[in-house]
Amino acid sequence: MTLSRRTLFGMVAAACLSTGAAAQEVTLRLHQFLPAQANVPAHILDVWADKVEADSDGRIKVDRFPSMQLGGTPPQLIDQAIDGVADVIWTVAGYTPGRFPQLEVFELPFISTSAEATSRAYWELAEERMMDTDFAAFKPLGLWVHGPGLIHSNRPIADVADLNGLKLRAPTRTTTTLFTGLGATSVGMPVPAVPEALSKGVIDGAVIPWEVVPALKVHELVSNHTEFGDAHLYTTAFIFAMNKGVYEGLPDDLKAVIDANSGLEFSAFAGRTMEEYDAPGRAMAEEAGNTIVTLTDEQVAAWRAASQPTIDNWIAEADAAGIDGTGLHDAATALIAKHSVGN
Repeated sequence: MTLSRRTLFGMVAAACLSTGAAAQEVTLRLHQFLPAQANVPAHILDVWADKVEADSDGRIKVDRFPSMQLGGTPPQLIDQAIDGVADVIWTVAGYTPGRFPQLEVFELPFISTSAEATSRAYWELAEERMMDTDFAAFKPLGLWVHGPGLIHSNRPIADVADLNGLKLRAPTRTTTTLFTGLGATSVGMPVPAVPEALSKGVIDGAVIPWEVVPALKVHELVSNHTEFGDAHLYTTAFIFAMNKGVYEGLPDDLKAVIDANSGLEFSAFAGRTMEEYDAPGRAMAEEAGNTIVTLTDEQVAAWRAASQPTIDNWIAEADAAGIDGTGLHDAATALIAKHSVGN
């Protein structure tokens, strides 16, 4: 081997070792409950992970574990982030009912205007009231909601009375209360359980946004979908969180990478992206020849009136528990209105 070739070999080897060391400086395990090809993992979580890897020049590597591959069940995800089973998790806050009472305000019926506006409001209200209380045990990276929730069912639903006797999957304590109050038999379950529950007749329908329909093939399992025009019957609050000790153990420059890719703007991006992917899900239902029931303004007004007791009761319960339901509701609606201007 000539000197020049030896030198070249040494330079290549050193470069490889250097690159390998940088790539393995920090490895974060990102755990969540949907398949990798679903919209949130593919278009939100992977975007975050790829950007963190790039901005850290490869010093942070994010290993992605979809579909609960690290074990456990979706309701255990938040504790996995706290206990270190995973370093980063994405979950539905309502999978642990009552654990995050303040954020439930964003899940109340008809409070949301758009996913982006409501997600901005959610992050801002969390910074004001929740970071040192509800979220003290972990590092929030993103807080957002999905687009308009709607009813997917094995029979057409137009009037509130049509819910009577319908076994309906609901994602959160707030929505379970809502649909029970409207006459349905509410069944709580994580969203990955919906397809089997529909196919076996355990439930007659589910409330989910359009964007998750393709991943669950709901349009193949039911043939009716009820929309509420421009109104949002409900939405669901999500938490994207990091183990606090792992975050605090990072050098300052890598903390800065995490911070730059998290927070208000990331939350807004996540909410906006979820709502943008409603359109493909709706198109699949149309292509399948399913019935899409779009309620009139008058019909929506009747649903609003029927849903008001859920709002009133939530505020009263929160006030009684000492978490200022009245103030939370007023603050949330004001923030949503602020961010909805021009949208």
